[in-house]
Amino acid sequence: MKELEDIVSAYDIALQQGKQTALATVVQVEGSSYRRAGARMLVTEDGQLTGAISGGCLEGDALRKARLVMAQQQPMLVTYDTTDDDDAKLGVGLGCNGIIHILIEPVYDTKEHNPISLFKRFLAKRRQVVIVTLFSLADRKLSQPGTILFLSNDEVIYNGNDATLSVSLQNDAKEVIKAGKSLTKSYLNEEGTEYTAFIEILKPAVSLLVFGAGNDALPLVEMAAVLGWHVTIVDGRANYAVASRFPRARRMLCAKATEALSLINIDAFTVAVLMTHNYNYDLAMLRQLLPLQLAYVGSLGPKKKLQRMLNELLDDGLDITADQLKSIYGPTGLDIGAQTPDEIALSILSEIQAVLQQRKGTSLRDKTTVINSPEMAALPVNQENL
Repeated sequence: MKELEDIVSAYDIALQQGKQTALATVVQVEGSSYRRAGARMLVTEDGQLTGAISGGCLEGDALRKARLVMAQQQPMLVTYDTTDDDDAKLGVGLGCNGIIHILIEPVYDTKEHNPISLFKRFLAKRRQVVIVTLFSLADRKLSQPGTILFLSNDEVIYNGNDATLSVSLQNDAKEVIKAGKSLTKSYLNEEGTEYTAFIEILKPAVSLLVFGAGNDALPLVEMAAVLGWHVTIVDGRANYAVASRFPRARRMLCAKATEALSLINIDAFTVAVLMTHNYNYDLAMLRQLLPLQLAYVGSLGPKKKLQRMLNELLDDGLDITADQLKSIYGPTGLDIGAQTPDEIALSILSEIQAVLQQRKGTSLRDKTTVINSPEMAALPVNQENL
């Protein structure tokens, strides 16, 4: 979510400076590409770019297209076919072998529900939402609707004027929230014109709870912040739990182990690492975290320390299920030969990322399939509108 946060921040600055802006969104990818559907870039009239839609090879051409969009005040669908030798001649040279469709739309500050305002609504709360971007692959000369729908479990915003299409999009958006995966689907509007919708699920940033404010937590917090994760530091020692030591942490709590969780909002996107170097504090936190069954709870230190804590909890009568044990990782981190605090931090964050993405953390060289397995199902035209 860091990319969206950066885009929102850049837009606010551009607005203060009176600059026009346009938003470029990768809406569909066929084959291989550097970025997947959902990658975004904000462009200002003077050429400032925030975010990315490729590895740097499409940005220059997209800037020129974005300036045209700002001048004409009309969205534009742009396609880069890297399977075509002509693209290489034009200097695109992606080094990939796919077709990338990018929708570029002007951002109107006068429009109440422009794309940036919808991003702000998403970032304001820790909840899953769906944003739908509508475009026409069948006829690029048609008006490209762009960002047309925002949906969460408690809010719906529709920017179009086709009631039938609105119902179909909302129904599919609700299914996307349930499934937790984005999809691409084609629809027919009331006039029988075919449009394609990128129905994208947006999830809150990872909330990382770091129990322990020692020096080895410093690089962990710094690296997590670079990823855009929201970090909360918890420690029972007042001389360690000092905000100035961790300027990139979202919260700093000095609390006893028995009080800490009552001060924290925990959701489905929360993970934790125990690194207080205080056995009793870690033990007390593990006792409380186990029943919550977070996606990831890491325990710094040797495996025998974790096993000792688990045995002690079992002896105290705590019922530990197999599913709860699956969420505990100790020693925390991937086996990358980490020795220094910085390397250990990299190891821990890499393991958390792998777990959250349900990956093994193996070398990409050894993969026998594409790097980015397709999340979006390409579905046929919605027959309800025929």
